[in-house]
Amino acid sequence: MAVATELSDHEVLERIDVLHGAISAHQRDLLRYVAECDDRRRWRKDGARDMAEWLAGRLGISKWAAGRWVHAAHSLEHLALTSEALLSGSLRLDKVLELTRFATSSSEHSLITWAQRVSTAAIRRKADLFERVAIEDVRHLESARYLRWWSFDDGKRIGLGGEFPAAHGHAITAAISRLAQTLPEHPDKDPDPFSAEDSLARRRADALYLLAQSSVAEDSDSPRATVVVRTTLESTEEGREISGGPVIHPQVYRRLSCDARLQFVVTDRKGNALGIGRTSRNIPSWLMHELSYRDKGCTFPGCHMKAFTQAHHIKHWEDGGPTDLHNLVLTCYYHHRLVHEHGWDVRLIDSVAQWIRPGGERFHPGPDPPQLAMAS
Repeated sequence: MAVATELSDHEVLERIDVLHGAISAHQRDLLRYVAECDDRRRWRKDGARDMAEWLAGRLGISKWAAGRWVHAAHSLEHLALTSEALLSGSLRLDKVLELTRFATSSSEHSLITWAQRVSTAAIRRKADLFERVAIEDVRHLESARYLRWWSFDDGKRIGLGGEFPAAHGHAITAAISRLAQTLPEHPDKDPDPFSAEDSLARRRADALYLLAQSSVAEDSDSPRATVVVRTTLESTEEGREISGGPVIHPQVYRRLSCDARLQFVVTDRKGNALGIGRTSRNIPSWLMHELSYRDKGCTFPGCHMKAFTQAHHIKHWEDGGPTDLHNLVLTCYYHHRLVHEHGWDVRLIDSVAQWIRPGGERFHPGPDPPQLAMAS
C-alpha cells in the first residue's frame, strides 16, 4: 500500500488497466481448462452430478455462476472474436458470460461493439428475451391421449407408453425435462459408456420417478412414497421384496428405507404373514423441518439441490442408528445413491457433513492452500 501512494494518478490508472488485462487473460485460460475438464468428465470421479456442481464445490462459487462459466467455456470455443475480446480485456467476464448465451459466429462482431457500450444488465436482458422467444416458438400438435404400462422380464421392469394432446404433453415433458436437467449421469459402471442420448433418457426416467414419488405420498407434509417390504423372521440381508414387485438388492432396500415410508409384512418361510413391523424410522415433520433448516439442501459439496431431497441415516436404523438430528443428513436422489450403491460415506462433524470416498479417504472438494500446493 505504501508503494501505491507514491504513484501518480496516471500511474495508478495504468496499473489498474494492466492488471485488468492480465486478469481477463487468465480468466480466458481458466475457461479453456473448465471446458477441457468438462470434456474429460473429471467431475464424475469426485461424485458430482455435473461440471457446474463440481466447480461450485471446488472454487466455492454459486451453482448459478458455475453453470454460466461452464456454458461460456464451451461457447467460446466457437466464438473467436468474443474469446479474443475477453483475452485482451476489451470485454469483462461478466459481459462475456451473458453474451455467450445468444451470440453466434455471424453475429458476434456487431454484438461485441454493442456490448462494450451497454451495461451487463442490458446484455442479460437481451439474452433472457432471446431464450423466451425460443420457448414460445414451440408448436403444439393435437393428438388422442392414452397411457399404458406393462411388465416384462419376469416383473423386474415396467414399460410405459402413451400419447397426449399437445398442451398436456408439453406440460408433462417440460416438467420432466426441467427436473432431468438438474439430475446427473449416474456413476453406474457399464461395459460400454452410454451415449449422450442414452444418458439423457436415463435422467428423464429418474425425473419421472421422482415426480411420481412426490405425488403419491399419503402425508401432506412429506413427499415420501409408501414401500411395502415382505421379509421373513430369519432374514438379515436377504429375502427382501417389494410387495407385488421383484426381489430388491439389499443396498437398494437400505437406500429406500432411509426416508421412504416403510410398512413391513413379516412372513414365515412359507410366505404366511405374521404381523406388521416397526415404522419408527420414519422422520416426523417437525424433525424434517429442523434437518432442512440445518442443511439447507443436499450436503454434498457444490450440490445445493433443495428439491426432492431425502434424509439419510448416517448409521442405518437397522444397525441401531436413531432417527435423531445428529444421525441424519440431507442428500439429493443422486448423492443418496452414491452412498448406498457406490461405496461413499458421510458423517457429521460439529453439525457439518463430511463426505468420504470409497476406501475411507475424506473428500476435499477445494484446491490445496497455496502454501501446500507450492510445497508439493
